Amino acid sequence: MSSTEENSSSSPAPRRRLARADRQRQLLDVAWRLVREEGSEALTLARLAEQAGVTKPIVYDHFVTRSGLLAALYQDFDARQTALMDAALEASEPILESRSQVIADAFVECVLLQGREIPGVSAALSSSPELELIKREYERIFLDKCRSVLEPFAGNGRLSQASLRAMLGAAEALSDAAANGDISADEAKQELFVTIVAMVERAAGTSSS
Repeated sequence: MSSTEENSSSSPAPRRRLARADRQRQLLDVAWRLVREEGSEALTLARLAEQAGVTKPIVYDHFVTRSGLLAALYQDFDARQTALMDAALEASEPILESRSQVIADAFVECVLLQGREIPGVSAALSSSPELELIKREYERIFLDKCRSVLEPFAGNGRLSQASLRAMLGAAEALSDAAANGDISADEAKQELFVTIVAMVERAAGTSSS
């Protein structure tokens, strides 16, 4: 075999250029891994470029700033949670218990799927007013969805913003506890289910009194 043939056979294959959406998916997957292994504090655009094996301009083109990257991660998490919940709601029975269980299961399962990463991302989002606004907007969308799904079971009552916020706080606390191993996933789901049903029944009882 000639030296030219040897060089040709041993040279690495050219790097395949990914479509933009595929590249963003790759970068987000690497970013989630970095948060899981090193914490959200270690997540910088330069570090992401190094770990993903791409140049810094590619990462900056996708996210612009670290804040943009954190926002994209939270958006990615929210999209997964929404897809999981929507599919389960579509397959559920149109009764309070079934719909409440779907919300409880979907919330806990999505946090567990993301492991311990999402609390770090959420905390990082709360570190600046701009990012906090993004987080609160996604929370508002989630709570509006819960209201539209659950309020038909409250008779003439309405689910107040305070009660929905209390439900969200319980959902986050129970999911984080399950992710940290303080309680089991089943315990988190059951307690959240009870909380949701009680919230709706309280609204229904208030309307009839």
